[in-house]
Amino acid sequence: MDLRLIQNATPSAAERQALDELLGPPESAWRGGARRRPGLDSHTSHGGHALRRERDKLLPALHAIRDATGYISPGGLNYVCQRLDVPPADAYGVATFYALFSLEEQPPVVAHVCDDIACRMNGGLALCQQFEERLGPEGSGDGKMTWHRSPCLGLCDRAPAVMIQHAGTDLRDEALAPTTIDDVLGAMAGENVAVPRFAGDGDGSPWAPQTLEPDDDLYLLRRVGRVDPENLDSYRATGGYDALRRAFDIGPEAVIREINDSKLVGRGGAAFPSGRKIGDVARAPARPHYIICNADESEPGTFKDRVLMEGDPFALIESMTIAAYAAGCEQGYIYVRGEYPLARSRMQGAIDAARRRGFLGENIMGEGYSFDIEIRRGAGAYICGEETSLFNSLEGFRGEPRAKPPYPTQVGLFGKPTIVNNVETLMNLPRIVLEGGPAFASIGTENSTGTKLFCLSGSIQRPGIYEFPFGVTLREVLDAAGGVPEGRELRAVLLGGAASSFVTPDELDMELTFEGTRAAGAALGSAVIMPFDDTVDMTDIILRIAAFFRDESCGQCVPCRVGTVRQQEALHRLVEGKTIGTVEDELRLIDEVAQVMKDASICGLGHTAPIAVQSAIQKLHLFNGRSATT
Repeated sequence: MDLRLIQNATPSAAERQALDELLGPPESAWRGGARRRPGLDSHTSHGGHALRRERDKLLPALHAIRDATGYISPGGLNYVCQRLDVPPADAYGVATFYALFSLEEQPPVVAHVCDDIACRMNGGLALCQQFEERLGPEGSGDGKMTWHRSPCLGLCDRAPAVMIQHAGTDLRDEALAPTTIDDVLGAMAGENVAVPRFAGDGDGSPWAPQTLEPDDDLYLLRRVGRVDPENLDSYRATGGYDALRRAFDIGPEAVIREINDSKLVGRGGAAFPSGRKIGDVARAPARPHYIICNADESEPGTFKDRVLMEGDPFALIESMTIAAYAAGCEQGYIYVRGEYPLARSRMQGAIDAARRRGFLGENIMGEGYSFDIEIRRGAGAYICGEETSLFNSLEGFRGEPRAKPPYPTQVGLFGKPTIVNNVETLMNLPRIVLEGGPAFASIGTENSTGTKLFCLSGSIQRPGIYEFPFGVTLREVLDAAGGVPEGRELRAVLLGGAASSFVTPDELDMELTFEGTRAAGAALGSAVIMPFDDTVDMTDIILRIAAFFRDESCGQCVPCRVGTVRQQEALHRLVEGKTIGTVEDELRLIDEVAQVMKDASICGLGHTAPIAVQSAIQKLHLFNGRSATT
């Protein structure tokens, strides 16, 4: 391809070195090297098909350039295009899609300060104000560091939260939560700021070591905070890899049968039967087969997958290997959201250790089965949690959803049969293999089997991750977390995340199952349980949710691209008392826009973006009595 590169833009030495370390030295002038005459460099370039198969390295390449200098310069983008034979317009479209990439020059140290729902209730807005006082408006700084407001960082139980990116020679990312302005500025200046070694250390969460009793009925959280997540022997001492050994003993068909008997369904919100998904891929004739762990949880209020990856990374590797063995997958990917530096580090360390010890790679455990896992780092795009958007992101394209059918089990990553599950779903598999599907199905209810992780944050005395068998009530979960702070009154609970709905105090006896929440007109979603007491400005919360969906819409389809904007505009007019027509006219417009988004959007983001807004209007009566102006 004759690339039309950006004029007069060359990569810096740091950018060139970073990309060469990732991809290897360039083989010819056509790939960014020095021109050699005579030879192939003179007139023609070869290897087009082979190069197109490397398109999936585009996202890692952009990360490498950003990591080198803190942003992606025109010269750096040119060099990426040369090395991967990607048109600059394509590479520009991908680079500008992600929030953690900047194509404008910025300092090498950037603080992303969360101002989303949980953090804005617990000091996040005050922290933003302090940044403005100390460093200036968002995006400004002293030339060495800057800051930006950020959507949810997945640290809701530890609010307020900040993630700091260091580029260049001091390359590292770190998440601080809870934190103060002095700690953040110190960390940005290179000082060592103490962070918990294990998820749950000393913060009063129910999964912290000091609060767990031997008879606690925990499975998914049983190791978190109790074993060293960086030590394979520590994992094996608690039964690690017993399930994979049994899977090899009983064979792929028996593993799938046990998963079907367990009635396990996806824990990400869609609740699709896991055994059916694995079985469909196992029977698919096309090769190779892939498995993807979707660890890009970006739903505001959700952090369960982060806790599992930080606290029990080897369990996820074993779980993925079991699913891959059952479905005949040769390659796996863990797509970790870019805002999870500790989880990414722990997972990479666990993968390396498992590979060294024969639990990944060629001839796993001497059983003649080969399978490996690669980590891919997201770059700040909520939509990439949707499975087909995730495929596009992994393949080096903008993370926009694809039309279905065909479904991923037939035509998934690179057009091949693919399993996609989140962390929590996969980590149920060892229990099912060891104890049997019927035993797992006996936990919970008839249609919602096993245990469930719930993310508690907001106006709650003991935020954290709680594990209960399905069938527990919302009231019981809130009581286990201590309820709202003493002296305050519960006003509402956001159940399932920003893409779900609010419930009121008179609905607390709702059974937390897939069928129970559906019957109540709600949804479990990503299992967020975020209570709001009577001190919270619920109007502000709704405006933040609307802004989140406007920002996170990928823009591919008109109903979502325009609908999220119109929804936010109407809410602002209501809040400011500057309605077009009456309040009822504006509420009617919000309902009409919501119906269009639900009916015509390509993916779930557009379908769910209006749910929290509508439920707040209907159940919390936020805009009743507001005067209208024309």
